[in-house]
Amino acid sequence: MQQTMRWYGPNDGVSLRDIRECGVSGIVTALHQIPVGEVWKVEEIQERQEIIRKERMEWSVVESLPVHEDIKRHGGEYQQYISNYKKSLENLAQCDIKVVAYNFMPILDWVRTDHAHINVDGTKALLFDEVAFIFFDVYLLKRPGAENDYTQEQLDEAKTYGDSLDHLEKEKLFKNVLLGLPGSDESFTPEKILELLEAYKGIDDRTLRKNLIHFLSEVAPLAEELGIKLAIHPDDPPFSVLGLPRVVSTEKDIADILSAVSVTANGLCYCTGSLGAWPSNDLVRIIDQHGDRIHFLHLRNVKREDGKRFRESEHLNGDNPMEEIIEKLLLLMSKNKTSLPMRPDHGFLHSFEAKEKYPGYSLIGRLKGLAELRGLELGIGYKLNQHHKA
Repeated sequence: MQQTMRWYGPNDGVSLRDIRECGVSGIVTALHQIPVGEVWKVEEIQERQEIIRKERMEWSVVESLPVHEDIKRHGGEYQQYISNYKKSLENLAQCDIKVVAYNFMPILDWVRTDHAHINVDGTKALLFDEVAFIFFDVYLLKRPGAENDYTQEQLDEAKTYGDSLDHLEKEKLFKNVLLGLPGSDESFTPEKILELLEAYKGIDDRTLRKNLIHFLSEVAPLAEELGIKLAIHPDDPPFSVLGLPRVVSTEKDIADILSAVSVTANGLCYCTGSLGAWPSNDLVRIIDQHGDRIHFLHLRNVKREDGKRFRESEHLNGDNPMEEIIEKLLLLMSKNKTSLPMRPDHGFLHSFEAKEKYPGYSLIGRLKGLAELRGLELGIGYKLNQHHKA
């Protein structure tokens, strides 16, 4: 696997020098300063490449080239935004960047209710708690009609939970859920969220899937011509939030998307954390069935608790069978004679760092995860080689 780390650009609290000292050769980044939907110009891409190359690394993966909400809703100026997306892909190909991750989650890229859940050892992790989220949705955000999405038992439990919080704890929950786009320093306001939610009225899973397939039918053939691999990131969490549709949550979702537009460029960002948060997903089987369409790896682990409550766990210690996953990936790469880009996804916040600018992206936590994954890869690789020699 090609070992990489995510970097949020010049404003990131973790420097490129810090990342280089972790022993990686590839950087995963994006031009976060460019408004969603606008064209990424060659000059801007090259400027970022040069910054990375000065630290003797390469820009290996774009994460993400974001998809405008008009495209997801198939409304407004969606056709212009698709044209802009195509132009950005052409410009990235001109700069020899060939892996582009993106997602098709409406409005929110990811959701957690707690960005600093305290583990037994004192480190801090990301956590999603359905009870806390329902309290946010119904009693803090007060989304119109939200109470109809839940049972009375769920509403009562959420109300009891909310009554236990003081004013500052409620404010913190509100901010946690409405954290803005990755790389952004701004959170959504309640007014903006409610406005965006109104724009998704009448769009269900079926409609959103249709819109995704339309988008892919336009951009994936071009990506194939350019030699670019598109890697769609699974929904995070892999179930509906705020009544919004979800189309990249399950094994069936993945199969439907990949079969609908059957060019190799239309592929998957294999995120073990997002996929693993849904108990029915068999992560090993996904590799068996869709390995040739996996273009980018996010490796992390989760512990599921009581239905839709899950927390991010140590990379090698969770509900995802990381040993089996790594072995399957190594066999896949050996068969295809390739090396997939991988980044250790998220990490614990250790007390030495005190705080992190982007939740989940502390340096020490990710370095620990990288070291563990690197060791697992080497150990399994040795075992496979010995078996092959025998």
